Amino acid sequence: MRTNIFLFGLLIASAASAVTPGDKPNDRSAYYQPGTATTNDLRRVPMPKGFADPKGAILLKNLRLFDATGAAARSAVLLIEGSHITKIAASEQGISLPAGVEVIDVGGKTVMPGLIDLHTHMTYLERPGLAAAVSEDSQADAALRGIERMRYFVESGITSVRDVGSHGMAPFQLKLWNYLGRIPGPRMFVAGQLITGAGGHGSESFTFHTAPEYPESQIYEATGADAFRAAVRLQFKRGADLIKLGSHFNAEEVKAAVDEAHLLGLRVTVDSETIFTDMAVAAGVDCVEHPLPRSDETVRLMAKKGICADVTLVPYQYIMDTGGYFFSTSRRFTLNNDTTFAMARKMKDAGVKLGVATDLFYGLYKSLPGPYIQELQNFEQLGYTPAQALIAGTRTNSEILGMDDRLGTVEVGKLADLIVVDGRPDENVEDLRKLDMVIINGRVVVREGHIYVPRHVEDKPHIP
Repeated sequence: MRTNIFLFGLLIASAASAVTPGDKPNDRSAYYQPGTATTNDLRRVPMPKGFADPKGAILLKNLRLFDATGAAARSAVLLIEGSHITKIAASEQGISLPAGVEVIDVGGKTVMPGLIDLHTHMTYLERPGLAAAVSEDSQADAALRGIERMRYFVESGITSVRDVGSHGMAPFQLKLWNYLGRIPGPRMFVAGQLITGAGGHGSESFTFHTAPEYPESQIYEATGADAFRAAVRLQFKRGADLIKLGSHFNAEEVKAAVDEAHLLGLRVTVDSETIFTDMAVAAGVDCVEHPLPRSDETVRLMAKKGICADVTLVPYQYIMDTGGYFFSTSRRFTLNNDTTFAMARKMKDAGVKLGVATDLFYGLYKSLPGPYIQELQNFEQLGYTPAQALIAGTRTNSEILGMDDRLGTVEVGKLADLIVVDGRPDENVEDLRKLDMVIINGRVVVREGHIYVPRHVEDKPHIP
């Protein structure tokens, strides 16, 4: 048991990017010597070199490469060894292939970085109301919900998700099993529970268990700065890659949570509105979710301080299509498509970095890839070209996530998270529906558009 606890901590255990606590996450990179292997997550814990990497190599040839660096698409061949891209060339000529390499002729299809979704809830209940809450306390049910969602996301070409609020330990176990290659799905970067004040966003209904005494719940209610610090520490202890806060809170509470997370090397994102977003930006959060109201001064400060925005226009379009966002004390303002697009445009014009995300609640994950494609088209309405929208969903999203040194573009040295599309999605994002293959961490997880699980290799009987 002790060995298993150590392994869990090794795999999911922190740094991020930048300078002083209270401003940006504490950066521990100066303490690593060159060549030190770490986990491929935001915690960056030392691990044995090549741990959990697949064996062997894959050569993709006869492909059209859209690498999301800003370069034009081009013909190429691409070599993957283990979990990383090791060579990109115009042709096979001069490439020394490793023994046993699997050669895949892509047939002229487009190879590009896997899509990233910055706002997901992988264990979310499927419908509102007491009937759904019956299973909320079941971590087994939460994990099974997550496994089903992982399939829908990865079969839509989404190779990484940022989970910003799920039930108890379930998201951390899903992340671990996926990291080890034991279940198919996207990479998971997990926040754990959404931390909010009593009666804050997500805790407004008595339908769901929310207080700290319900460790299996999706929401953690806290009152006071010390309680917010304790909530952050609990998520970190469980294995959080980042911290998610939600209004309502006061200035002291949000500052305490941000400072604690940054000391631990974790980024902070916040679901907030109006004066609460003003407080969160002043406290130094790293990202703000949703296109909700905030002051013009706060938009200016976001751009000045490099605080990103995860705009999630698409879920509000679905909400408006079904009537509106009603009876929520965390949505006390006019909310419609005009207001959400106006806020997105205001942030874009101010120079705030915008990320792509879906925030698919209840059973909307079953609509994939439609919602992700619709969000890319929303970016086109904001003035992006199709190629720029794809770059927002790959390279920019990896920057917001804090993984741009390893994900988001197709370059030598990056992790082999790739999708193969039978079309030109950089010219027409609707072509993303023609997904053919998905490779994550050097493993083929989707072939011919559906989950691929190779036959198991017979092992010799042994007791580990």
